[in-house]
Amino acid sequence: MSMHPHPIQPVPENTAQVAHLAFPKGNRYITLRDEIGTLFTDEDFSDLLFHLWSIRN
Repeated sequence: MSMHPHPIQPVPENTAQVAHLAFPKGNRYITLRDEIGTLFTDEDFSDLLFHLWSIRN
């Protein structure tokens, strides 16, 4: 099995609107994504996942 890194896609506009309507006073996780964006990428874990995958095989 081969895993390739994928970029994190932006939150769809409709999803963002619903989330903000569902939490009109805000939500720490929505705010975190809105203000900071992506915290981790697939590449951040590539060495770890490769190591774990190689142990299993």
